Amino acid sequence: MLNYWVQNPTYAPESPQSTVQLAAELRLPTNWLDYTILGIYFVVVLGIGFAAKRSVKTSLDFFLSGRSLPAWITGLAFISANLAATEILGMAANSAQYGAYTVHWYWIGAIPAMVFLGLVMMPFYYGSKVRSVPEMLLLRFDKAAHLLSSILFAFAAILIAGVNLYALAIVVEALLGWPQWVAILVAGFFVLAYITLGGLSSAIYNEVLQFFVILAALIPLVVLGLKKVGGWGGLTDKLDASHGHNFTTAWGGTGIGSDNPLGANWLTIVLGLGFVLSFGYWTTNFAEVQRALSAKNLSAAQRTPLIAAYPKVFIVFLVMIPGLVAAALVPKIGTSGSDLQYNDAIPYLMEQLLPNGVLGIAVTGLLAAFMAGMAANVSSFNTVFTTDIWGKYVVTDREDAYYVRFGRLITVIGVAASVGTAFLASSFSNIMSYLQTLFSFFNVPMFVVFIVGMFWKRATPKSGFWGLLAGTVTAMVNYFWIYKQGIISIPSDQGANFVSAIAGFVAGAVVMFIVSLFTQPKPAEELQGLVYGTTSPGMTEAPAEGDDAWYRRPALLGWGAVILAALCYIPFSF
Repeated sequence: MLNYWVQNPTYAPESPQSTVQLAAELRLPTNWLDYTILGIYFVVVLGIGFAAKRSVKTSLDFFLSGRSLPAWITGLAFISANLAATEILGMAANSAQYGAYTVHWYWIGAIPAMVFLGLVMMPFYYGSKVRSVPEMLLLRFDKAAHLLSSILFAFAAILIAGVNLYALAIVVEALLGWPQWVAILVAGFFVLAYITLGGLSSAIYNEVLQFFVILAALIPLVVLGLKKVGGWGGLTDKLDASHGHNFTTAWGGTGIGSDNPLGANWLTIVLGLGFVLSFGYWTTNFAEVQRALSAKNLSAAQRTPLIAAYPKVFIVFLVMIPGLVAAALVPKIGTSGSDLQYNDAIPYLMEQLLPNGVLGIAVTGLLAAFMAGMAANVSSFNTVFTTDIWGKYVVTDREDAYYVRFGRLITVIGVAASVGTAFLASSFSNIMSYLQTLFSFFNVPMFVVFIVGMFWKRATPKSGFWGLLAGTVTAMVNYFWIYKQGIISIPSDQGANFVSAIAGFVAGAVVMFIVSLFTQPKPAEELQGLVYGTTSPGMTEAPAEGDDAWYRRPALLGWGAVILAALCYIPFSF
């Protein structure tokens, strides 16, 4: 969700229907071959669900794949869960509007936080054997912090799953002509089927498949797009002439006090995007962390986000270049001088460049991306609701098979609720702003509680609850009252979300500090393996055979990803 911070501050259609009506002009010329490819994909998806069902015997199997998966599987699932089609379409639109500034959402806004998760936080998550991110708050703080975080996360997961469904519906209606309700029900049914059958294992193996389907959809678009504009040199020449040189650089015009379309300088990019938003998302979002918790051992869990960091470094080119090509081919895209909006960058290139067959792969890739994003949120929702709410506070101490059955039932309820929130999302004119609003409300306050609790032993059990509550309420007050009521002028929804995230972070940290001064901390022996500088038996397990190879060492993988991301900046710095 971090990748939605700055999407489209200048364009705000009067209603979602206006976006659909505009995109309908880009109806794709699909034929039987394209639909055959799409049908084969759906059959394979269900096949994976039935195959995974055989391995589900306990609740640990259903919710965390029995903690048995290899690192390369969990690593690809980790990145696929993030690579939703809202990111593909949104980042291509971002590039059509802002140019090469888009690289910041990946190289600063993702890689450092993913490495921090792998090297610093995963030993605490995995070593403590928690089944979810909220359960970590139960161990570090108390039941109040745990219950509040569980409720907030479950609520946010359903809302975000609904956004993915609605985004899928408007794209499918525009490109294929399917009614929105048909697209919502079809996608919801297939996600429900394979998660209910095989639990997290089914979701993860499908996410691995979806990752390669998404690549198969984007790579031809990039290759044919570059060919259309005369290669990278031809593309940059066209964009320099029509948009100025800064459009193809990462740092041009970002000096403090400088004016640029992004409305940000290097300081806000590094601190705001690179720290508050990035770390808040990647380190506490259970839809991502759950993939690492399903790994077979601590080494594999640490390597999960580190392996995912390497494709993340390069995926930016697959979403940015189509946006740049669209900006070069339609210089007035997104303005009153063009019928195309920034969001139409990917659909426009699909219509213009892809032949039948390849077009079917591209459409399947978009559907796969939407389903991956939805499945990640639904699978994390059923785990948190079953283990952290129902099994902890409602129906306790039942046999394990009961919680597997309940997990399947709550998956059905969760998907049904997602269908409902998909229609709720249709009331928002800009779904990217809606997503970022949810992130500022729910993820950033949870991050500040985690980070303070992990690095400050004096943080007391009561401070976790009040810090989380204060951060969430402050972010909501800033958005709904200070921004929406015009008390303080903020240029855009995205800017308001950024301010809300900062306000929530600061409020949570201050309240935790004050409450900790007046309440009793936990004894030191209860903090082992929960606070930085302490360890637990699960954090010191010896590497399994083969995991001690030099190329599998987490520190090498992590710092290698950071260095690679930094080197990628060089061609975009001049």
